[in-house]
Amino acid sequence: LLGNQPRKRAGSNYTGEEGGLSSSALPPSHERETEEEESIMGFTVVVKRAAKKQINACCSKENLKTKLPITKWLPKYSLQALQCDLIAGLTVGLTVIPQGLAYAKIADLPPQYGLYSAFMGCFVYCFLGTAKDITLGPTAIMSLMTATFATSPIEEDATYAIVLCLITGCVQLLLGLLNLGILVNFISYPVINAFTSAAAITIGFGQVKGILGLTHIPRDFPEMVYETCKKIPETKIWDLVMGLVCLALLYVLKKLRTINWNDDLDGPGPNRCVRFCRYLIWLIGTASNAIVVISASGVAAILISQGKNNTLSITGHLKPGLPDFKPPDFSYTKDNITITASTIFSDIGAGFGIVPLLGLVELIAIGKAFARQNHYKIYPSQELIAIGFANIISCFVGSYPVTGSFSRTAVNSQSGVKTPASGIFTGVLIVLALFTLTPLFYYIPKSALSAVIIFSVIQMVDVMVVKKLWKTNKIDLIPLFITFLSCLGVGMEYGILIGIGVSMIILLYPSARPKIKVEPGGVKVVKLDQGLLFPAVEYLQECVLEANEADGKNNSVVLDCSHVSALDYTAIQGITELIVDFKSREAKLVFAGFPKNVLKHLQVADIPELTVSSTVQEGCKLLQEELTPEFSGVQHIKVEYNSRL
Repeated sequence: LLGNQPRKRAGSNYTGEEGGLSSSALPPSHERETEEEESIMGFTVVVKRAAKKQINACCSKENLKTKLPITKWLPKYSLQALQCDLIAGLTVGLTVIPQGLAYAKIADLPPQYGLYSAFMGCFVYCFLGTAKDITLGPTAIMSLMTATFATSPIEEDATYAIVLCLITGCVQLLLGLLNLGILVNFISYPVINAFTSAAAITIGFGQVKGILGLTHIPRDFPEMVYETCKKIPETKIWDLVMGLVCLALLYVLKKLRTINWNDDLDGPGPNRCVRFCRYLIWLIGTASNAIVVISASGVAAILISQGKNNTLSITGHLKPGLPDFKPPDFSYTKDNITITASTIFSDIGAGFGIVPLLGLVELIAIGKAFARQNHYKIYPSQELIAIGFANIISCFVGSYPVTGSFSRTAVNSQSGVKTPASGIFTGVLIVLALFTLTPLFYYIPKSALSAVIIFSVIQMVDVMVVKKLWKTNKIDLIPLFITFLSCLGVGMEYGILIGIGVSMIILLYPSARPKIKVEPGGVKVVKLDQGLLFPAVEYLQECVLEANEADGKNNSVVLDCSHVSALDYTAIQGITELIVDFKSREAKLVFAGFPKNVLKHLQVADIPELTVSSTVQEGCKLLQEELTPEFSGVQHIKVEYNSRL
């Protein structure tokens, strides 16, 4: 690192290659100081070079395009793409407005917070997102998690939810910068599927109270079911009628979006008028949530104008306009009740880890699905950065945690979106709604919002997955059912953790109990079917010692290690203990077939009296030669640590 150029140090006789270094010229202490200086200088040079390389890589044009994806598609943006994005953005906006109002109910927040959470993520994702179809905003899962972890003890207070949004964004951004999107791969599909289905059932049944016009229903699923059934006699008939009519309308209107016209592929095709009518029918089906909510609000307004104020349960007053752009408050005081930052953080607790992870899972799953469908590629780490920034900036406008929405992303894709710029039009429409339509939201019946939620989440329940797993891999049914029942029984926050734990146990069990086969004969051959790491060491020792004691004899053993690709310290200690045990029993143990990289680790470990052979056959012949001296021609192979293996 320092090079071979001659160097002169003040106060010394060292002159590099020219003068050499005399032991009499410098005292030993000075010589050690000189070596330390050289080591420090060498380390400094390495650090400087590494830092310079990283800075150059971060500031490169390619990295800028990767971290700011808008620079890739904006220079090629066309008027046709603008037209497609405008239509898609407005269509998604018509979907997200009623959904946002409804999802805020799930999060135990005033309805306007659903709209606060719906617009800022659209703007941010336009600049940082890599998928043209994804739309960020409130979702059923994120709303339920917000209610689970971030419900404030003060009614209609969003302090907990906003703080959770900030920390969620920070965690997701950190994971993205560290390229830790791989963490999603450790949550298996059965666990995700069971969690999603349980969440859908919890959310859907939680809205039955809105359909029936009931109040004071607990949030935990078992108590919720009990109290709802108990209070059925208190049902408000008009709320029930409105809810059932809204559900029926949603079902009919949704069917309009999936009509198959069965056109003749070889024919001339429909004319422009027919295409326009079909598009209008599709648009009505797509905007079904908005149509149903507007229609129900009209009915409620008419009833109120006729003096029937208590006929339907309505949403009530909402705060008009945009929220103040300000950082989250980490404390809150109202009516002699003070909530401190430490209280907020301790109450949210595990939510700071679970909510970011679930948001990541939803986003990546949706992104990959639509990327495959529409033939483009997403970058998980960049998606993490995008959603992290979106949550961080959204918390400044009173948002709770957001992620990608499957239903709205599907609408966006079917609307013919071309770039992430459609999010700008969606966000603008939501902002206009906050400024102009807030007084009209007063008349929205609660039963209509409950119908929108129920119809949205019922599609998340996947029953057919049980049949698929039964046919492919029955063992996956264990984490599926355990996660599902745990989420419903002990809570969503514990259910997902239990499911991940069970899934990890199933994943790691083969490592702790590998398949070991013992072949009979004069020399017992123990075959290991996979790598040898610390969970399997004790089990392997037991199997090898059982082979040694088989048939009531003191058998020598050959351990087939051809499938061992790596060893850790525990495994090396286990090998050493086996050798000692066999020596005390006056039996022989040969390790056969170690790969070269593993042999290098064994050489460094310096295990006494380790005997290895290149193949199982050679190991058997070696032991047979020692047992029966008439066998000749095969030498005893031992590892010599002062030479190459």
